[in-house]
Amino acid sequence: MRLIFTALGAYGHSFPLIPLAVAARDAGHDVAFATAAEFLPNIEKAGITGIPVGLTPQEAFTELLKGIEGDPRALPREELFKLLGRVFGEAVPRAVVADLEPVFAEQRPDLVIYEAANAGGAYAAKRAGIPCISHNFGRMADYDAGKEIREQMRATAAEFGLDGELEAPFGDPIVDICPESVQSQEFVATANRIPLRPVGWSVPGDLPAGIADRDRSRPLAYVTLGTQYGNSDVLVKAITGLAALDLDVLVATGPFVEAELLGEVPSNVRLETWVPQSELLPHVDIVVHHGGSGTMLGAFGAGLPQLFLPQGADHATNAEASVKAGVATQLVEDFTAEQITEQARFLLVDNVVRDATRALAAEVAAMPSPTEVVATLK
Repeated sequence: MRLIFTALGAYGHSFPLIPLAVAARDAGHDVAFATAAEFLPNIEKAGITGIPVGLTPQEAFTELLKGIEGDPRALPREELFKLLGRVFGEAVPRAVVADLEPVFAEQRPDLVIYEAANAGGAYAAKRAGIPCISHNFGRMADYDAGKEIREQMRATAAEFGLDGELEAPFGDPIVDICPESVQSQEFVATANRIPLRPVGWSVPGDLPAGIADRDRSRPLAYVTLGTQYGNSDVLVKAITGLAALDLDVLVATGPFVEAELLGEVPSNVRLETWVPQSELLPHVDIVVHHGGSGTMLGAFGAGLPQLFLPQGADHATNAEASVKAGVATQLVEDFTAEQITEQARFLLVDNVVRDATRALAAEVAAMPSPTEVVATLK
C-alpha cells in the first residue's frame, strides 16, 4: 500500500507522525512524508523518503509580518489572533495544496495521513478523492486563537470547493496519541478516534556525557521550553529555583537562547543547546517545561511529574489537564524562582503525585503500538 504522510514543517506537529510512518515502512508499505523543505533532513534521518511541500508556519509568519510595522509581540490580542488565523487557516494550507496536488496526481497514494493542524493536507486529499485520516499531535482542545483559525480554515475550504464542517479533524477518523483520561472529553465523545501510544522520536544523537550511567539516587531535573519558545528570563528562574534543591539540573536552552544570557550557572546545572528528548526522559526524575504536547506526552509515558510554565499556544490547556490528572502543577506569569523550588520539591516527594504518574504511564503503555495501528490501516 502506498502511504503519504503530510504534516506542518514544525517539530511539535511533525515529529509525532514519524513513529507511525516508520512502522508502516517496516511493515513493507511504500511510505513517503510530505512536509516543508526545512524539515526534510529530520524525515530523512528517520529513514523515510521526504517530499518538499508548502512552507513552515514560521515562514508564513515572516511573510505576513512584512506589512506590519513595529514589534509583532506588541500587537493587540485581536490582531494577533487574526494573524494566526491567516497563517494556519490560509497561507500554509494554500501553499500545501499547491504543492501536494501534483504529487497526488503523479503518485496517487492509497491513503493520506495528515497532521490535524495541517488543513492543506486534508484539502488536497479531499480534492483528489483520496482516502485520508488525520493524526493529532496531542490533546485536542481549543485555545484563544482557535476561533479565528477555524473561521479562516472554513473560508479557505470554501475557496477550494469543499463544503461541510471542515474543522479539525475535518470529519475523518483521527489517530489520537493522547491518553483518553487526559484528552478533551468533548473530543473523545464526538471523534472517530484511533488510539495510538505516543512513542517519542528524536533526531538521532548522543545523550550528554554521564547521563546514561548516572547515580539514580540523586534526582535529575530536565528543563526545556521547546524549540519555539526560548525565554531567558523564564530559564533563569527555573535554573535558580531548581539549583536550590539537592539535585542535578539539565537545561535544553533551545535554538533561540544563547548561554551567556543565562549568566553563570550553579555547579549542579548543565546547559545543552539540544538533547535527544525521547532518549533522555527515562533518565529523568522531574520535567519542568513550557507545556508543549511532545514533552507532556513523553513525560506521561515515562511516569514523570511535571511542572508547567506555560508560554503560549496550547500550553495552558495542556497544563490544566495534567494538573487535573494529578501528575503536575503549574506556575503562570509573574512566578518566582522560590515558587519553582517549592513546586519541584513537592512534586518529587508527594506519594499521590507518584501514584498518579504511574497510573498514567500504565495507561499509555496499554495503548496500541504503531505496529498494531499500521495493521489496521486500509
